[in-house]
Amino acid sequence: MEASDLRVALFSGNYNYTRDGANQTLNLLVGYLLSRGVKVRIYAPTSRTPAFPPVGDLVSAPSIKIPLRGEYKLTRGMGNRVRRDLDAFAPNMIHVSAPDRLGHKALNYAEKHNIARVASYHTRFETYMSYYGLGFLVPPMIGIQKRFYSRVDEVLAPSQVMGEILREWGVPTPVTRWSRGVNHDRFNPAQRDLAWRRSLGIGDDEVAVGFLGRLVKEKGLDVFAAALRTLKARGVKHKTLVIGEGPARDWFAQEVPDAVFAGYLTGDDLGKAVASMDVFFNPSVTETFGNVTLEAMAAGVPVVAARASGAVGLIADGVTGLIVPPTDIEGYADALQRFCEDHAFRSTAGAAGHAEAATYQWERINQTVLDTYLKVLARRAA
Repeated sequence: MEASDLRVALFSGNYNYTRDGANQTLNLLVGYLLSRGVKVRIYAPTSRTPAFPPVGDLVSAPSIKIPLRGEYKLTRGMGNRVRRDLDAFAPNMIHVSAPDRLGHKALNYAEKHNIARVASYHTRFETYMSYYGLGFLVPPMIGIQKRFYSRVDEVLAPSQVMGEILREWGVPTPVTRWSRGVNHDRFNPAQRDLAWRRSLGIGDDEVAVGFLGRLVKEKGLDVFAAALRTLKARGVKHKTLVIGEGPARDWFAQEVPDAVFAGYLTGDDLGKAVASMDVFFNPSVTETFGNVTLEAMAAGVPVVAARASGAVGLIADGVTGLIVPPTDIEGYADALQRFCEDHAFRSTAGAAGHAEAATYQWERINQTVLDTYLKVLARRAA
């Protein structure tokens, strides 16, 4: 079978209505598949005011807004219109990207029609629970994901660590590593802009400790704020630079009152902002792969991150950054202080991260997905 013989139905809980790392990854994948002659149809919730135009043909799936988090939607299943469209498209590969109701219905459809199926792992939903006082839901959330990823022919996991986690849960499905790439034209040390920093009140000789991401509590905002308070109490000179927007912004601004908030940035403006940091601090434990961490590395910025699935295997501890146990506030402060006060180490780690990030190329990485589709179909045929 050739790539041009593939007809892929991709199911997503959020393809373009709100921008996040997962859906940007999926849009890049679809663009690559289309360039290789693959036929692709996407099924996901939509919005009248999407965050960005979708890549490929997007069919709207029924959904409702999530209570207390209205910027996100919860799928309500497939619906007759989606099912009719799917029948007409006649896929020979179904790709599910979230263990939501739509994803489960897509797997039901695949099983009923004996269609090959692949799942990609993007979000550690079980880690969100503790941020909203719902820790008792962690075991059933793991159970749901275990059943979901056990129903497919192959799982595409972003890192070896995530593959090991799936094994620990008891998922027997073969796992292929689908890493992530980075836009090297946008994220590189040459984008550093001291004039932009000055416009925000950050001096040329000041160390800017940066945060990048949606301002939601599950990104570890509480840990970030606590570590920066500790750093300040020690008298370590620094500036805090926050890039992003989200529902927790007002709360976060109270927790880090001295921070400079640059707002939501995209494109080359985002690349400039990342390169203008001196240290990138990412305490999140909810990522399956640290997209923003990789972008910081590509920009030559050393990283302090949580010892979690988004950093382990990406950061070389002591070489490209420093990894700290997830809730060790003093440990984070120690790592940040070292980068703030040791210019030579900061420079060396940033250069090492830039060199490592150069190996992450989207075209090669997305070819892995295409190869996996063809491998699964060949295996089923045999």
